[in-house]
Amino acid sequence: MTLPAHPPAYVPLVQLVRDGMVEGVHHGSVVVHAPDGGLRWSLGDATTPIYPRSAAKPLQAVALLRAGLDLPADQLALAGASHSGEAIHLATAEAILAGLDADLLGNPADLPYDPIEHDAWVAAGRGPSRLAHNCSGKHAAMLRACRLNGWPVEGYLSPDHPLQRLVAEVVTELSGEKPAHVAADGCGAPLFALSLSGLARAIARIATAPAGTPEHTVASAYRSHPELVAGNRRDTTALMRVVPGLLAKDGFEGVQVLALPDGTTAAIKIADGSDRARHAATLAVLRRLGVDPVALAGVRQVGVPDSLTLRPVDALA
Repeated sequence: MTLPAHPPAYVPLVQLVRDGMVEGVHHGSVVVHAPDGGLRWSLGDATTPIYPRSAAKPLQAVALLRAGLDLPADQLALAGASHSGEAIHLATAEAILAGLDADLLGNPADLPYDPIEHDAWVAAGRGPSRLAHNCSGKHAAMLRACRLNGWPVEGYLSPDHPLQRLVAEVVTELSGEKPAHVAADGCGAPLFALSLSGLARAIARIATAPAGTPEHTVASAYRSHPELVAGNRRDTTALMRVVPGLLAKDGFEGVQVLALPDGTTAAIKIADGSDRARHAATLAVLRRLGVDPVALAGVRQVGVPDSLTLRPVDALA
């Protein structure tokens, strides 16, 4: 595979304002597709590949179902989650394992992602755990799929493993493009570089798929269990709670995907990976797409003290 010849052509998206003066600017790209799949509008670069990070987990979850895995909706939501490490997340991950040894998980040992859960965990004298890692639900489901199909558990994260070859096929099919590059994500799973448009196209196909398909099953699990997709103090969970029918997934390094019930879909990438800018851009995109700003006002802004304001640029607002 050939790496992109140049980085994406990012543009200013979000300004950091202190006492009325712009103190900093976050650059990035946004693409919005209409329900029919056509381009509705974009800012920045929607064609140069980026790493979708955990925003690609809905695609991986579809592949797990195509591999024959049958999970209840709550477990499926966690299989496509970047969870906070709350008690409900750990218990659901254990349920997905269904007796498999947690030491088989290929993700690194970690502390809970949520700051409150993290501090309580440390105060209790507990160390890093594979189950506490935010990707443990996905990895538990991957182990289950391997056992179901008689595939080796050892090496299940290799791009050449039958499970990961299936994931690659699903990513290519749903995005409508061959990944430009394959790397390893932070959890060790293969990471497929896609354009923002390809990522948005894939999420749209999941969000609008007919009942009875793996894609529809994944979308329904997300929508019915937003507390498992992220966490009770996370903005992605809050957005799915206040916007009926919204499908949302965030990813490290400033990636976000959104799909409204009518099939309008957006993908966002913040160049510097800022979570606060991702959140501000997400709210701006939803407002521009007609979501009730009163409902969005209750969704907590991430990592911004009262003395500062994050303001979308005019083109995004």
